[in-house]
Amino acid sequence: MHSNYYKMPKRERNKFVKRGQIIEILIEDYAFGGKGIGRIRNEHGEFVVFVPNTLPGQLVKGQVKKTSKKYAECKLFEVLKPSEDEIDMPYQSIPGAPYINLPIEKQHDYKKQSTLELFKRIGKVADIEAKFDEFVSSPNTFHYRNKMEYGFSAIGYNHELKTDVDEFTLGFKKRGTWWCGDDLKKDSGLFDAEFENRLKDIKAYCVDTGLAPWHPPKREGFFRYFVVRKSFKTNQLLFNLVTTSYDLPEFDLDKFANYLVELFGDRVAGLLHTINDETGDRTIATTGSISLVYGDDKIVEELLGLNFEISMKSFFQTNPKCAEKLYSKVVDYALENKDAIDNTVVLDLFCGTGTIGQIIANKSDNTKIVGVDIVAAAIEDAKENAKRNNIEGLKFFAADVGKFLTEHPEYTNKIRTIILDPARAGIAPKTLKKIINLNAERLVYVSCNPATQARDTEQLMESGYTIKKLSLVDQFPHTAHIETVVLFEKG
Repeated sequence: MHSNYYKMPKRERNKFVKRGQIIEILIEDYAFGGKGIGRIRNEHGEFVVFVPNTLPGQLVKGQVKKTSKKYAECKLFEVLKPSEDEIDMPYQSIPGAPYINLPIEKQHDYKKQSTLELFKRIGKVADIEAKFDEFVSSPNTFHYRNKMEYGFSAIGYNHELKTDVDEFTLGFKKRGTWWCGDDLKKDSGLFDAEFENRLKDIKAYCVDTGLAPWHPPKREGFFRYFVVRKSFKTNQLLFNLVTTSYDLPEFDLDKFANYLVELFGDRVAGLLHTINDETGDRTIATTGSISLVYGDDKIVEELLGLNFEISMKSFFQTNPKCAEKLYSKVVDYALENKDAIDNTVVLDLFCGTGTIGQIIANKSDNTKIVGVDIVAAAIEDAKENAKRNNIEGLKFFAADVGKFLTEHPEYTNKIRTIILDPARAGIAPKTLKKIINLNAERLVYVSCNPATQARDTEQLMESGYTIKKLSLVDQFPHTAHIETVVLFEKG
């Protein structure tokens, strides 16, 4: 066969940019999910470029990752010139907080505007503004997180020379790279200030051992991650050092625990050690065998007067003070019509560790809550928490929601209120159909991804539900994320 046979002419997708090209562009608008919109204008006309984590008014440098005829998507490398709206902050800038220099009111405006626009466009809700109830801001704008994961790397970044260098780092990945670490030298404004200001000391301790940090391209090294959980109730910290098994005999875990106690005193709840020998690019920090080195393996957190034990692996809301506000809103919507709650069965689907169900059971009369979630560990935690808080009338099932509804036809036409809190991907269409077939009077739908919720809204409206009200909750200040709580009612 002739060798040129395979060389098909490449279809030119557009006349403005090519994949891989590095461009500088001025951001003019803001779209949902933190995408800034820039435009290239030349003799061929106008072309839209999306750059995540950017703001109107910024001049940015990025690399074209995807192109089509109408638009391109870029990866952000750096902000060359800030927006006029931005203000100076005393914190070290990190990729996880792209909007920290933007006043919080401004962040709220962008989030509200872009989310409502989404419901108009994808959910086909023309009068969404009239349904809007409130924008709930986070009680703590800074230092609100209760968990942080820091990575070790053998490749660092020299900010003066703007290049990567071989050095031991502990912090976050440099924006736009997978191989390059960037030392966290002081408080990022997101997690515990005392801890983050001491992270450089923890790094110095690890450097002194002479053991190597993880080298991403070579896929070798000893130190991998340092994960920290914090309880706002007790102010304690729970640590998890993640390493490979290679060189482990050379590292004294007890001595390291003593050093952490030297630094933080009785704030140390415990130290865990995880061995993670996976070499893939996307390893989850806490995969692998975990053992307790010192103290306790869990901390206690309080939410709306209920206590929750949190281990290293259990899922818990990352901003607990704001989660209280989120849950209060869900409960307000659910209890707004108490008749539809008292003396009935309430389904709590995608219930996680069962927090919402517990709060509703606590605030109502003779209500049975049935919680369903596919994550078995979360359901175990839910049962434990219900026991601890002495709440009766709760049943939890570890099952896929769709399968559960098929296996329990007895709930059809019997349920008046359903709580829904699915993962980012939203509700699978088949499962949503089954939920609709239950024929409940009202749904309280919580979402961490309004784009999939707006998609589901269209299907719910076609089935006879209407949005009664919608609130936005700012669980993650300085990021593009927003939580929504929507009350749907039949008829």
